[in-house]
Amino acid sequence: MNRIGRRIKAIWTELVCAKLRCTGYVPFHHYRRLVYRIFGVSIGKGSSIHMFASFYNPVNIYIGRDTIIGERAVLDGRAKLSIGDHVDIASEVMIYNAQHDIHSKDFTKPQYGEVVINDYVFIGPRAIILPGVTIGRGAVVGAGAVVTKDVPAYALVMGNP
Repeated sequence: MNRIGRRIKAIWTELVCAKLRCTGYVPFHHYRRLVYRIFGVSIGKGSSIHMFASFYNPVNIYIGRDTIIGERAVLDGRAKLSIGDHVDIASEVMIYNAQHDIHSKDFTKPQYGEVVINDYVFIGPRAIILPGVTIGRGAVVGAGAVVTKDVPAYALVMGNP
C-alpha cells in the first residue's frame, strides 16, 4: 500500500509541475504570479518571475520582495528554498535542494538540503546552486558557476566548482 501511495503522490506532483510549466508560457506577469501563488509559492510584493520557469514542490518556495527570477529558471522546493529581497536571478539558473545519495547501495535514497539566498544577491546566467547552500547578503555568483558550498556575504564566486 505504501508503494501505491508514493506512486499516486508522484503522479499528482508531476501534474502540478506540468500546470506550473504551462503557466510559464503565458506572457503576463500578473497572471503567472497569481497561478504560482495559488499553487503555494510565496511571492513578495514587486517580485516577478519571467517566462518558462520550472518549479518542483512549490509549497516550499519563498521569494522575497522586489526579486527577479529570470527566464527558464529551475526552482526546487523538495526541501525549503528561501530567496530574499532585492535578489536578481538571471536566466537559466538552476537551484536544487535534493539530489541522489551517490553512496547509497541501491541509489534510491535522496539527500535534501535547504537552500537560502539572502538579500541583494546576484546570480549570473546558467549558474547551478546545489543542496544545502547558503548565499550571503550581497554576494555575486558568476555566470555558469557551480555552487557546492556556502558563499559568504559580499563575496564574488565563479567557476566550476
